[in-house]
Amino acid sequence: MFRDLLILYTLFFRMGAVTFGGGYAMLPILRREIIQNHGWMDEEAIMDYYALSQGLPGIIAVNVSVFIGYKQRHIPGAVAAALGMVSPCIIIITVIAACLSNFQDNVYVQHALAGISVCVAALILDAVISMWKKGVKDAFGIALCLAMLALSVFTKLSPILLVVACALLGIGVKSLKKEGGKG
Repeated sequence: MFRDLLILYTLFFRMGAVTFGGGYAMLPILRREIIQNHGWMDEEAIMDYYALSQGLPGIIAVNVSVFIGYKQRHIPGAVAAALGMVSPCIIIITVIAACLSNFQDNVYVQHALAGISVCVAALILDAVISMWKKGVKDAFGIALCLAMLALSVFTKLSPILLVVACALLGIGVKSLKKEGGKG
């Protein structure tokens, strides 16, 4: 069991060390590691974890790591995965804070961060495309996605409210479709 926990910790440590830009930027890495390399779950399960994590308080990447760790090794697995995900952040932030005055005006650091930002945008776009393919399956999904996009861009509604509203709409519409199919 200790070996499994160490695998969870190191796997999420590696992901946490290279995930710039938040939880969605880690999705391509997560898919490769969890689905392809380890075969622990399928893409639909990961997308479900992302959807649930979006509506929960906290950092999406940490929430997703907790769900995956819990699925693998229950509470010890959840703890190992979460610690693996946050350890690199703690180390990097501590080092940067100690040297902040030396970094903030360095032109090379500024250029590196600009390059990282472009990469993060590409990774997030990849995550959006992947989530679209897996989650938007019919006209209702397209309409709901576009409506929520408009609400999130043009209003100040809480993302949590939008996620809860979509969950309730999804339950309602799918329930009505099931009832309509029985008659």
